[in-house]
Amino acid sequence: MFDKLSDKLSSVFSKLRGRGKITEADLKEAFREVRLALLEADVNYKVVKEFLYTVQSKALGQDILKSLTPSQQVIKIVYDELTLMMGGAFTGLELTGKPPWPIMLVGLQGSGKTTTAGKLALYLKKQGRNPYLVPADVARPAAIIQLTKLAEELEVPVYPSTTDMSPVEIAKASLVSAGSAGADTIIIDTAGRLSIDQELMTELTKIKSVTNSVEILLVADAMTGQEAVNIAEEFNRRLDLTGVILSKMEGDARGGAAMSIRAVTEKPLKFLGTGEKLDALEPFHPDRLASLILGMGDILSLIEKAQEIIDQDEAARLSSSLMKGAFTLDDFRKQMNHLKKIGSIEDILSMVPGLGKLKQLKNAAPDDSKLVQLTAIIDSMTFQERQDHNIIDSSRRRRIAKGSGTTINDVNALLKSYTDTLKLLKQATKRGGLDNLRRWFS
Repeated sequence: MFDKLSDKLSSVFSKLRGRGKITEADLKEAFREVRLALLEADVNYKVVKEFLYTVQSKALGQDILKSLTPSQQVIKIVYDELTLMMGGAFTGLELTGKPPWPIMLVGLQGSGKTTTAGKLALYLKKQGRNPYLVPADVARPAAIIQLTKLAEELEVPVYPSTTDMSPVEIAKASLVSAGSAGADTIIIDTAGRLSIDQELMTELTKIKSVTNSVEILLVADAMTGQEAVNIAEEFNRRLDLTGVILSKMEGDARGGAAMSIRAVTEKPLKFLGTGEKLDALEPFHPDRLASLILGMGDILSLIEKAQEIIDQDEAARLSSSLMKGAFTLDDFRKQMNHLKKIGSIEDILSMVPGLGKLKQLKNAAPDDSKLVQLTAIIDSMTFQERQDHNIIDSSRRRRIAKGSGTTINDVNALLKSYTDTLKLLKQATKRGGLDNLRRWFS
């Protein structure tokens, strides 16, 4: 997501950097291209208009044109205003008062509320909370079954809802049962409709009243673009939302909804659903997203993901190997498997400043689907071969291919991928990108 927007903005600012001096006409032309890029990314028209008015006022109203680094100052202004437009900083869940804290998930049918309820439960569990899932969508019996199964998978308690009960009765009863279950956070999965209607809003208002919910979070489908923003605006008008979760962000190539919701509703975007798996729920950090969009990377998010996956002793050892330039085939195998656990190779590289635009590195890294084959080939090598790939001659390659159930071409392809990665790590060192990789693994 945001690839096209990031590429276009990078191109705009690259032109500015290429000029020794920047004129007012240069800036106006650059901002015209920024405007088109944002509109093509499906950012709300009014939001774009206000954003560019502020950016232009600041850029043209300062002594930027006379400075030694005008392009950098312009980018800094755009970054600051982009961050503010999306909310400024991460806004977490406001869990205050006496527990258990009720959280309502609301939204239209098909927006992904039930799956998001499971994702949020896992997120809270990782935060040390004790979540309690409540299926309150009696109009869709499958939703009750789905959430119950998710609760079993997550090993969290769930309220035993039935279609004989009303959603309001379920929500009210869950307050008592959650306390008995030792839960401190109640996640209520409410019903949806194909469109907003009075019956739905009346039901949601009653649930809000009987539970005194501390959070009312709209789950909106990011793939609907500006319609998601319109839906958020209407739900907020009726229920006074405390925040928004955008689901299905992995399918949204433009990202306009994520960039517009805060400015339109004045309510924070709190989480992004980035995949089908239960751990694919990410806190929304406006500053990190602004950095990613402007091609600056997002090393903090990468470090956080890596720390969840990678053993710290192994990380320290690998960091030492990188510093010494001793990156063996064993390291290569471990590294590729770490990457698979953290995310797709392309997404990870986009987070590393100095590496995101190195298209060759994406080609050097093996495809995710071939990681099993990669492991088999390296496992078929001797210890000496894994430590020094230069000794692997044609006869050794034939033996390795036979032992791993692959072909000589497969072995050759892996060795080429490994040697290409070694070369590109040296390039990254020259660019300063390896410093970021060292931070990642330490």
